[in-house]
Amino acid sequence: MENSIIKSQAYGKDRVRVVRVVRHADGWQEIADYSVCILLSGSAFESSYTKGDNKLVVATDSQKNTVYYLAKTLAADRVMVPEVFASEVAAFMVKKYSHVTTCHVKIITKPWERMKFDNKGHPHSFYREGKETRWTEAFVTRAGEGLTVKMNSGFYDLEVLKTTNSSFTDFWRDELTTLPEMPDRVLSTKVLCQWTFVEDKLEALQQTPFDKIYAGAKRNTLDALANDPRAWVHASVQTTLYIMADRILNDFKAVDDVYYALPNIHYFPFDLSKFGLKNLQADAEVYMPIADPSGYITATVSRPPKGRL
Repeated sequence: MENSIIKSQAYGKDRVRVVRVVRHADGWQEIADYSVCILLSGSAFESSYTKGDNKLVVATDSQKNTVYYLAKTLAADRVMVPEVFASEVAAFMVKKYSHVTTCHVKIITKPWERMKFDNKGHPHSFYREGKETRWTEAFVTRAGEGLTVKMNSGFYDLEVLKTTNSSFTDFWRDELTTLPEMPDRVLSTKVLCQWTFVEDKLEALQQTPFDKIYAGAKRNTLDALANDPRAWVHASVQTTLYIMADRILNDFKAVDDVYYALPNIHYFPFDLSKFGLKNLQADAEVYMPIADPSGYITATVSRPPKGRL
C-alpha cells in the first residue's frame, strides 16, 4: 500500500494580540491594536507531519515572540500601518529561516478613534464604537535570491441602511415566485469588501498609500450606496455592488481587483390590512426586519485585460 502524501501544509500562531503605542515629544500619542496570525509553509516541514521529526519546526511560541520583537524594534511607520507590519513580519520569517518557503501573515484590527473635545483631538485618549473591522494579509514567498509578495486588504461588518431609492423589479417569474415587485424599498446590508494589490515586489508595495486606499474604499462604498448619480435608484444589490467596486478601481491604480459580499438584510412592510390599515408599497411606513434567511450577493470586479476596452 502506498503512503499518503502531504498535499499542502501550514502551521503557526493565531490570535496574537499586540498593541503598539507611539509617544511623540509634544505629548501626542498614537495607538495600533492588532490580532495577528502567522502561518509558515514549505516542503521542509513535511517530515514533522509524516515522521514526527521536529528539527526544522519553528515553535509557534517563537513566532508569537517575533511579533512582539518586531513591534518593538521596527520604526513606528513600519508598525502603525497594518499592511506594512504584516509584510515586515512575513519577510522577516522568510529571510531568517532558510527552510521556510512562504510566510502568510494576517492582521485584523478594529481601530481606536481619538476622542475630541471642542473639535480638538485629545492627545492620548481614545474610544471604540461599533464599526467595521479592518484586515490585511501578506503572503511572502522565497523566489530565487529574492522575495515576492501577494497582499489583500479589506474590511467587514460595515452595517449600512437606506430607507428609499432602492428597487427590485422586472426579475424572473415562474410558479415558485411569490415576491412582489418592489419599485422602492429599504436596503440594508453588512458589507464585506476586500481588494488585491497589483504590486508584488516588497519594497515597492510598502510605498503604497494603504491608509488612503482603506479610507477611500469605505468612502466609495458609502457614497455609492447613498449618492452615486449613475443609479440613483439602484435596480438591485448587484448594481450597487458593481458601482462600489468600479469606483474603487478608478480611484486607486494600486488595486488590481475588488471583491464584495453583501447579504441583503430584508426589511419587509408588515401587512396591516387585517386592521383596515394600508402599509404596503407606497404606503409602507412600518417594517419587519428579517435577518434569516437573507439574500447573499457577491462578485469580484477587476480591470479588463490589457488591450481590451
